[in-house]
Amino acid sequence: MKLTEQKRKYLENLSDKNGFISALAIDQRGALKKMLNKHQESEATAEQIKEFKVLVSKHLTKYSSSILLDPEYGLDAAKARDKDAGLLLAYEKTGYDANAVGRLPDCLVDWSAKRLKEEGADAVKFLLYYDVDESDEINNQKKAYMERVGAECVAEDIPFFLEILSYNYKDADNSTAEFAKLKPRKVIEAMKEFSNPRYNVDVLKVEVPVNMKYVEGFADGEVVYTKEEAASYFKQQDEATNLPYIYLSAGVSAKLFQDTLKFAHDSGAKFNGVLCGRATWANGVEVFAKDGEEAAVNWLNTVGRKNIEELNEVVAKTATSWKEK
Repeated sequence: MKLTEQKRKYLENLSDKNGFISALAIDQRGALKKMLNKHQESEATAEQIKEFKVLVSKHLTKYSSSILLDPEYGLDAAKARDKDAGLLLAYEKTGYDANAVGRLPDCLVDWSAKRLKEEGADAVKFLLYYDVDESDEINNQKKAYMERVGAECVAEDIPFFLEILSYNYKDADNSTAEFAKLKPRKVIEAMKEFSNPRYNVDVLKVEVPVNMKYVEGFADGEVVYTKEEAASYFKQQDEATNLPYIYLSAGVSAKLFQDTLKFAHDSGAKFNGVLCGRATWANGVEVFAKDGEEAAVNWLNTVGRKNIEELNEVVAKTATSWKEK
């Protein structure tokens, strides 16, 4: 992996002193609105969404190396972050059209890599839904789109973080045992594809290669993978790329995410950190919606802080510096 001097500086801004990326993610838009709506009678407003992001950024970036935000609702939160925290900004539109085929990617129409950089971003993040088994017609569009985003980032000399979410184009439910059986190949093959230098990706943000809720010793019910099988998938994932990669929390509980990182490390995965969202702050949404700002601040400074500090301790023991790559 070859880095320009400027990209290296940006990556250092996003990392801690050990070269671990311990980033907080709150670029959720539609998902955050749904979470707020669940706990209040009135429809969540744009101001509410912005305010919650500001509170999370202001009170939790003291304990994280960087924060991922969106330019639609998150620019005030970007300004409210701790002075030592780096900034990633999302470039994709939120969600996808469930009525259209292929979950095709789409940029925010009034943003560009240049404009995100001008807002102070240390990296551009793009989320891509990808199923290696979908048609070439769909996947070739996605590949071309990522080539364009990567080329923009090269032109601006800013790191490109690509977040890949796997799915099954034949069945939208990814919580089933059936999908758990398909997931390792889908995750690993997508990583292989987008590690190709033609996409100019600098860091991959990825799912773990298994659904931990179906792993022997972690499962409440049906077991899809033995511990040995799950460990081999983590090892295969690590061998699938020469790029730095970080894990996303995918909305699981704080404890399960921490246990997953330990399992990944023990399996031989040399991941380079985390970009952790809901596992850190999700339970604070209900407090904010029902009890208001003061109660939310108290929650963030106690439970939220504890979630991050416990995660940081695990990352410090399990991650590898991206500088080694």
